[in-house]
Amino acid sequence: MNALIINGSPRKNGNTAAAVAAVMAGLSAEYRAEAIDIIDLEFKGCINCDSCKRNGGTCVLPDDGAEFMNKVAAADLIVFGSPVYWWGISGQLKMALDKFYSKDEEFHRTPKKIGIIAVGAADTGDPEYRLISGQFRCIAEYLGWKVVLDEPICAANTGEVAGNAVLTSRLKALASEL
Repeated sequence: MNALIINGSPRKNGNTAAAVAAVMAGLSAEYRAEAIDIIDLEFKGCINCDSCKRNGGTCVLPDDGAEFMNKVAAADLIVFGSPVYWWGISGQLKMALDKFYSKDEEFHRTPKKIGIIAVGAADTGDPEYRLISGQFRCIAEYLGWKVVLDEPICAANTGEVAGNAVLTSRLKALASEL
């Protein structure tokens, strides 16, 4: 089985990166896992031309969307990690999610499992985590996918996730059950 682990943060070494790295490290050997730092990819905003619906799912704007969508299509498990930015996911991850429109018909036919990791400075009871969870749960419901991990993390300071052995062990344990 294929797993795609997405760091939706513009920081390659931040708390979100540490959280998704712990998940990746905890995945069982049955997964062939690939990690992606979303900041390494270039996405152009959707212009609602619907060309992707007529040409097999490729955006007419030249960017890394087609390659990214092929990786999403091949994955059985996708874990989305994002910092909490102004009550939602990072803009970089949102640009990637918008590319899902190009393949939503195909994705309806291919059940997947997804995980959500939202890392913010606020306490995990804060509504911003529920908003992010709700967005991904709506996407999963629409596509017929199953949410198997939904982990809000409070980490305000640089290195807080990587330096928290209890948290990283818990993330690894959660991942081993996916």
